[in-house]
Amino acid sequence: MNSIQPRKQRKNLYNAPLHKQRKWLASHLAEDLMLKYNKRSVPVVRGDTVKVVRGNFKNHVDKVREVDLVKQVIEVEGVVTTKVDGSKVPRPIHPSNVIITKLNLTDPRRREKLERGLSEEAKKEIEMEAKRQIEEERLEEERRKEEEARKAAEAKEAQEEPEEQQAKQPEEKAAEEAVEEPEGKPEKVEEVKEKTEEEPGEAESKEEPEPVEEPKKAEEEQVEEEAEGKKKDGGAAEDLNNKDIEG
Repeated sequence: MNSIQPRKQRKNLYNAPLHKQRKWLASHLAEDLMLKYNKRSVPVVRGDTVKVVRGNFKNHVDKVREVDLVKQVIEVEGVVTTKVDGSKVPRPIHPSNVIITKLNLTDPRRREKLERGLSEEAKKEIEMEAKRQIEEERLEEERRKEEEARKAAEAKEAQEEPEEQQAKQPEEKAAEEAVEEPEGKPEKVEEVKEKTEEEPGEAESKEEPEPVEEPKKAEEEQVEEEAEGKKKDGGAAEDLNNKDIEG
């Protein structure tokens, strides 16, 4: 039903089935993409790179993060508004206020529609671009999973640390009590230190010089030792002579 009355046009727009609303949720292509795909506009999908051409975020270029078919709006990364409490929320934009600068070619059905009526060279270029985008998406997904795993591990460690500290506190207290010394001990230690400081001086004063033996006394002792040795040798010789005589 066609009508020139705005109220009936709005009614048809809001009550239209989703497959029609999906076609209406389209944006113009950039000039280079128009020449490449021989199309003026294409339905917007999540992952397309768009440029805002109207509004407060004019000339902002980023990827589409969400497409809302019911409200007929899209959400672009980096296009946010700040609430009174300081939190940031996405700012919806109508698809007519953006142009598509780079298409998301990871969907094979979308590639098939874009390749209709194009040359073989253009089709090969589209396939190569699609492979590159799929590889980038895979790497991005791996990085995202690694980041989530790292954050989960950090959160787990942060939860375990307080438990370990609580478990160690009784042991540390017991060790500290065992190591702690009685109150009177520091005074005794000071007394011992004072005594040790005094002892070296007293030892020096008490030390007496060793007597030096005179050389004469040493000579006399040597003479006496030699005489005793001769007497012993003489007595041993007499004993041997007596034994020979008896024999």
